[in-house]
Amino acid sequence: MSERLFIFDTTLRDGEQVPGCQLNTVEKIQVAKQLEALGVDVIEAGFPVSSPGDFNSVIEISKAVTWPTICALTRAVQKDIDVAAEALKYAKHKRIHTGIGTSDPHIKYKFNSTREEIIERAVAAVKYARRYVEDVEFYAEDAGRTENEYLARVIEAVIKAGATVVNIPDTTGYCLPDEYGAKIKYLMDHVDGIDRAVISTHCHNDLGMATANTISGVLNGARQVEVTINGVGERAGNTALEEVAMILRCHKGIDIDTNINTQKIYPTSRMVSSLMNMPVQPNKAIVGRNAFAHSSGIHQDGVLKNVQTYEIINPKDVGIDDNAIVLTARSGRAALKHRLHVLGVEMTQEKLDKVYEDFLKLADKKKDITDDDILVLAGADRNVNHHIKLEYLQVTSGVGVRSVASLGLNISGEHFEAAATGNGPVDAAIKAVKQIIKRQMTLKEFTIQAISKGSDDVGKVHMQVEYDGQMYYGFGANTDIIAASVEAYIDCINKFRK
Repeated sequence: MSERLFIFDTTLRDGEQVPGCQLNTVEKIQVAKQLEALGVDVIEAGFPVSSPGDFNSVIEISKAVTWPTICALTRAVQKDIDVAAEALKYAKHKRIHTGIGTSDPHIKYKFNSTREEIIERAVAAVKYARRYVEDVEFYAEDAGRTENEYLARVIEAVIKAGATVVNIPDTTGYCLPDEYGAKIKYLMDHVDGIDRAVISTHCHNDLGMATANTISGVLNGARQVEVTINGVGERAGNTALEEVAMILRCHKGIDIDTNINTQKIYPTSRMVSSLMNMPVQPNKAIVGRNAFAHSSGIHQDGVLKNVQTYEIINPKDVGIDDNAIVLTARSGRAALKHRLHVLGVEMTQEKLDKVYEDFLKLADKKKDITDDDILVLAGADRNVNHHIKLEYLQVTSGVGVRSVASLGLNISGEHFEAAATGNGPVDAAIKAVKQIIKRQMTLKEFTIQAISKGSDDVGKVHMQVEYDGQMYYGFGANTDIIAASVEAYIDCINKFRK
């Protein structure tokens, strides 16, 4: 019988820390329910003390999800733990995840402390958390750069204090796979009482080794992995859930398995990508657009003769239907509803009717409708409640002439119009918006990305705007890239604090 590996998903905590990828509570609940269907064992729902939004999200996710453990992150601070315990009051299975930095740089520069004081604070935090819950996880932040002998002392102390899971993060993504694996083995061999706790990995991808380090940790005794969908996370991201799950599924000789329903991997990936407005790179392992594409003639010939020549994974095993229904302007609501269901999106008939109208308009403009197009349409309703909306946009542009844009905005039911010239059509359109929205704001970042390819493709625009000392992130999607740019800019403005 295979050994069990527990999957700890932190998409809604570590993954959501990516700038511009914040989710509202309704969206977090949607993702949490999908993670439950996927089969994750633990959902890290947030950092409750960090904001009222995070606190409320942990409460609502606790109510919405049944069998996975709901985890809340804290620092080794009593107030953090108090707030986390309050946020977890509705969870059927609850865990407090507390910890402190253990590397010498953290101890010296972050805490201005000593090794002995850090152990005392770690033990006190675990004991305090055990007053609220039986399941306490301790994280030794920057364990990847922590000297092994001292790390073993910390882990032994917190297990004696009541920690049920000990998390060994490679916080900076610094370790090599053999180094990280050796660190886990050292703890397995030198920590008294290690059999009373589960060792967990938490690897970042700064040097592109998150998954390799995680697997090395598992092979050396870790039995929980902390992962995110699509590998989203701070900086270069975290270990990708789908990669770990499929590595273990493909390598039967490892004899370690998870509870993951792999056929739900692709729809979960698409949902997170859409809700976070974070496209999946085409060459991303398992879920990328090109993951099962073969362009080389030699590869194509081999696959046509036998797919096992160049494919180690059946696309259907991760939820990709290689015989999917092709959506066109002649497709009906039933086909659209089916495709949304395959992508993990369920909606009311009223909402489906609205999305279908937008789908038909897009289908008239494009030859091929992609899954990403469908998810953009399904997520468009998130802008319905915005108090500023684009009503119309007209742009005149060309070689040797100055671009001119005129547009109309609906602001809380009132109609405003403006026209402006600029250094290109996007510049002109944004200047026209600024004439109506008379605020001092600075465009800091402007990124255009095509969803797939082709001159008729839907373009995604991501913007970062600075206003009143704060950064705001906006998103727009349209076959007209100028309109998408204006929509992204308006999306930023709609998020300005009142």
